[in-house]
This record gives sequence, C-alpha cells and structure tokens, in this order.
Amino acid sequence: MSKNKKVHQLQEVPEPNLLTDTFSHSLPPFIHFDGPISEYIDGEPVEFDPQTLKTRDIHITDTTFRDGQQARPPYTIDQMVKIYDLLAKLSGPNGVVRQTEFFLYTKNDRETLDRCRALGHSYPECTGWIRAVKGDFRLVKEAGLKETGMLTSCSDYHIFLKSRMDRAKAMASYLEVVDAALEAGIRPRCHLEDITRADIDGFVLPFVDELMARSAQVPEELSVKIRLCDTMGFGVSYPGVQLPRSIPKLIYTLNKKCGVPSDRLEWHGHNDFHKVHSNAATSWLYGCDAANTSLFGFGERTGNPPLEGAIMEYIALKGDLCGVDTTAITALADYMHSIGLPIPDNYPFVGRAFNTTRAGIHAGGLRQDERIYNIFDTAKLLGRPARVAITDKSGTDGAVVWVNEFLGLKGKDRINKIKIHKLARWIMDQYEEHGRLTAISDQELEAKVQEFLPEYWQRRQNQSVS
Repeated sequence: MSKNKKVHQLQEVPEPNLLTDTFSHSLPPFIHFDGPISEYIDGEPVEFDPQTLKTRDIHITDTTFRDGQQARPPYTIDQMVKIYDLLAKLSGPNGVVRQTEFFLYTKNDRETLDRCRALGHSYPECTGWIRAVKGDFRLVKEAGLKETGMLTSCSDYHIFLKSRMDRAKAMASYLEVVDAALEAGIRPRCHLEDITRADIDGFVLPFVDELMARSAQVPEELSVKIRLCDTMGFGVSYPGVQLPRSIPKLIYTLNKKCGVPSDRLEWHGHNDFHKVHSNAATSWLYGCDAANTSLFGFGERTGNPPLEGAIMEYIALKGDLCGVDTTAITALADYMHSIGLPIPDNYPFVGRAFNTTRAGIHAGGLRQDERIYNIFDTAKLLGRPARVAITDKSGTDGAVVWVNEFLGLKGKDRINKIKIHKLARWIMDQYEEHGRLTAISDQELEAKVQEFLPEYWQRRQNQSVS
C-alpha cells in the first residue's frame, strides 16, 4: 500500500443516508455541481458557472410540427391542434416550452396555425419556418407571425454541394431575406444548418457578424436569433474537442467573439450518434438559453432531443417544477397511442413498461420501498404507478406488488406474502407445469384475484361503484 494512500474507515450510522438533497423522489433527481467547469480555446477559458442556471431563463422550444413531421405521415389538422393544446398544458404559465414552429406551405399548414393561435395560449408561441428565399417570406407576412425561422445553411457541404453556390452568394442571399424580415417588423431566427461541419472562421463568424450588425440597428424585440443546427448529430460535449464539433466552443465563440447574447442562442440537434439529449443539455450549461426539441424525439432520420426528456432535465437543473404540468407528458403519450404513433414499450417516461419490472428481486425492492426501484414518484408526476409484469422471474414478491397495486392497498392495509400464496403457486404452475413462455396478462390475474381473494375483490368492486 502506498504510504500516501488514505485509509477509509467504515462509518456506521443509525439511519440510512438516502442522499435526499439529490434524490427527493417527489421530483426528478436534482443535478448538483461542485463548482465552475472550464476548458480552453485560444488560451481563453470556456466556462459555465452552475450557479447561473438557477437565474438564467433557460427554456425549451418545440419542432414537433416541423421537424417532427419529417419522420412520420403528416398529422391531421385536428391532431396538431390537440397536441398543441396539450403542449400548452405541459408548458405551464411560465413558458418553459416557449415556442413551437409550423410549416406555412399548404392550406392545411395555415389552417392549423390559425386554429392553434385561436386557442389563445400564451405558450408555446407559434412561429414559422421557411427557406431563406423571398418567395417563402411572403408566406410569413401573410400569416401575420411575429417571428420565423429561416434555413441559412452554413457548411460547404450545403453551400457548394447542395445549393451550388459560393460563400459570398450564399451569404448575400440569406441577408437579403433577413433584411426583408427586419423591414417588415418580423424577427428572423437564422437556422445555421450543419454548423458542426462548417468552416467557423471562414463563413460562420463573418455571417453572424453581419447579423449582429443588423440587430444593432433595430429594436431589441427584432434582434436576430441564432439556431445552431447539429444537422447530422456530429456535435460532441466532451472537453477538449476541436471546433466545429465542440458544443461548448461553438457557443463560446458566438457568445464572446460575435456578441450573440445567450437569450438569442438556440441549440437544435439530431440523434445520429445517440448524443442528442446530452448535447442539448450541454448547450444550456455553456450559455445557450433555448434547447429545441421534438415530442418523443420524433424528427428527421434519427430524431431530435426528446421534449419530455428536456422537461425532466430542466426540472433537475432548476430544482423546481417551475409551473410545469408533468402529467401532460402521459396525456400526450396516451394521445399518440390513440392515433397510432408507435412508442417503444421501454421508452423513458412514457413507454408502456418504462417503470414496470419483471425481475423478482426488483419486485421485492418495490414491495419494501418504492424508492428502491422507481426513478421518482411516477404516480404523482406522470400518473403512472410503478408496476410489475408477472412472469416466471417475478416470484412471490412480484405477485404481492401486483395485487396491492391492483387493489389500491397501501401501508398497513397491504396484503402480505402469506395471503398471496395460492396466487403465487398458480403463477409458477403456468410455467413449470404448462410450459408457458409469455407474461401473464392483467386480465388473467384479475380473474385469479377474484377466485383466490374474493373478499378483497368484492371490496374493490364496491369502492369502484361508490
């Protein structure tokens, strides 16, 4: 043993240390930091100060009706209005979900926008999305929108290979539409497509400088916003990564070198390398106030940051619900199921089995204390109590948890293992004697509760009627 190695003594305690300052169970676990975090670019520190997260107006924006529709058959008008209404409920009065964006090209697009605005919700604000061409901008004016996103591709892959332009021509064409928007009193939100493959010094910074110069000549409410679009999911959050892939350095460069304030920066990612959620959260940390998301991650190809994941991350960073109605997440998932949108059973927060265990040892933990195997109070926050699926791996503990949850029994009223014995034996016989391979359905278990525990069954029926 090294002479410098510290000997760690076991600390016996009278009560368990459940780290409740982090794991309160009534909310998603809070994220605490030890202090400021730094990396460097050109010898200058790229920092984020965790203390500012409590006071900064970080928020979520939504692209469910734009990017989200590029990954599935189009929603009907009624479906989009219903989803928008639920997004407003989720957002709450403080605008945690601040904006959402709409296509403007078809009659259905425009009718959807009109009907959503007619609901009168303050949040999310309805904005548009267009290509940076004058013909598209006419649609924004006709719709009477206060803000629109516009596609301003910034990598040479897009400028040279897709658009068949050079850099000067691309910048001039973009600025022409930006000028038209400012002249019309409409706030432009420039979407720097493919920024994680762009020449930052050679194109992005000169273009953003032009945008900031124009912003200085107009009222604050018209100042140009910048959306950083990680179109192919190449963005990386790790310290020390080079531009253009480094998310911290991208935000620092635009913030410090070009003077784009945090409240006019927005991150838009894709999930091609399974980094989409952590990348969006990293953008918040390093000074990008808005994280663009899509409901359940549906978006072009591999999808966008999942809106519901961003909601939980927001609560974890803020340490408070901030007016968010998390039960709307379940309502949105139920609605998506009803219109045939597939959500994997194990999908976090909303999959049919996201908080359902099949392991007997986990069921035993749930029986003793829900906090052992449930991420937070899912019944309170999502209207989804922790559950067990009954298989040959569930054991008697699994049967106990299932029955008590089905009967709604809590505390001293809960049924113990002894009373469940017949049901537990019947479950094991299905697999040992009859060779069953599938999980036992709720309907089968309900019938057996009626058979083996008739007095509890009758009590439940009486409570349902009353």
